[in-house]
Amino acid sequence: MQDWRLQPAEDLDLSAGERLRSIRRETGLVGAAGRFLWWAAARGILRAGCSLTVRGGENLPLQPPFVMISNHASHLDSPVLAAALPLGWCDRTFALAAGDTFFMSRATAALATGMLNALPIWRGRTRPEHMELLRRRLVDRHSVFILFPEGTRSRNGALGPFKSGLGRLVAGTAVPVLPCHIAGAHGVLPPGRNLPRRGAISLTLGKPLVFADTGNDREGWRKVTEDAERAVRGLAEGAAGATT
Repeated sequence: MQDWRLQPAEDLDLSAGERLRSIRRETGLVGAAGRFLWWAAARGILRAGCSLTVRGGENLPLQPPFVMISNHASHLDSPVLAAALPLGWCDRTFALAAGDTFFMSRATAALATGMLNALPIWRGRTRPEHMELLRRRLVDRHSVFILFPEGTRSRNGALGPFKSGLGRLVAGTAVPVLPCHIAGAHGVLPPGRNLPRRGAISLTLGKPLVFADTGNDREGWRKVTEDAERAVRGLAEGAAGATT
């Protein structure tokens, strides 16, 4: 049995505004309770309004830490992935979101952190030490990260090429990467649309990938990226075949 250790909050030196935009942000009791209620309501709405179905639930790791990755074509994608997780994990689950989209104003930052527990990734401004901090948070704090390796939403619903950020998080660790595929979300709420349409959404969870023997270097990051993209594309092809 491990000895209990007090871990002080890492964001004590930050102002309220800085805390919202920081990857060191901790969650307070009020925020945790509010997020639990929001997650419960969101998955109820997705199941009732979008007939959300989840396939491959047996592939979900029994405990964090792990990273969920998926295709990205709708603002509904993060809530859809979160709907596959136990509600009790909501305070340990973080959506890695574009800072220049969700964290430019205090209002949108509060919305992103309150609803999705989002942590900002600043495109073109994220330094190696930021990725190392996220890597430590993932491993040491037994977190779940929701990550879309394409880096942006697809405008036509097609899967785009993956970027290498995932490799910087998991290469050389035993943290599983859970490949997922979301079908239907682009039709319900595509980019450029503010209100969702009615429609069915399905989520498929693939078999976890582990990169413990992969080097934490550029070559290792490339391997992680290629293997992860191949796994998600395989799920997409399987979903397309099931509908034809």
